Amino acid sequence: MKSTFPQILPASGIRAVDNYPSYLLEALLNLTPPYLQHLTVVVLTPGIYNYAYFEHSFLAQQMGIELVEGRDLVVDDGYVQMRTTKGLQRVDVIYRRIDDNFIAPLAFNPQSLLGVPGLMDVYRNGHVALANALGAGVADDKIIYAYVPQMISYYLDEGQILPNVPTYLCLEQKQLVHVLANQEQLVVKSANEAGGYGALIGTQSTAEQRL
Repeated sequence: MKSTFPQILPASGIRAVDNYPSYLLEALLNLTPPYLQHLTVVVLTPGIYNYAYFEHSFLAQQMGIELVEGRDLVVDDGYVQMRTTKGLQRVDVIYRRIDDNFIAPLAFNPQSLLGVPGLMDVYRNGHVALANALGAGVADDKIIYAYVPQMISYYLDEGQILPNVPTYLCLEQKQLVHVLANQEQLVVKSANEAGGYGALIGTQSTAEQRL
């Protein structure tokens, strides 16, 4: 759009996002005590097979910091250390793009190969900062979306400015019946899947797929 219609964005008052990586890096650096010098910040990614890997690599490149996987990090001497060609290098801030359940196999999912064993001990001792903090994604759930109008009403005592897309929760019996009877007109998504995984686009589905 910017290349084809360069006048549209400025004329429409749309704010640029070009400086976003700089603002993100500044926020990450502010997570540590001011007395620390020569901070090392990394982006922790699940790897190339993650659907958002392109974003992880882009942000790391734009911020001028290392893009690492769990296997690139190790807990040593009470700190998180990054393996480099010159030896171990202490890591002060981790911008994590790995779900809570997979980031620390000794504390959460013991079968995870994506995280860093011993990370939670370092985190509890204040020797590394995590962004975002564990548990911060509690509301990052498709089911929560259906309750946004009630949340706005309860906490702000006002109505929505922009209405929700009509959303049905299949855990409610009446709504489940409605969804099953109208699948060919709806988009049905699994609540525990990310992105477009586990989605059924009713208008493009077959009767067999809707069974």
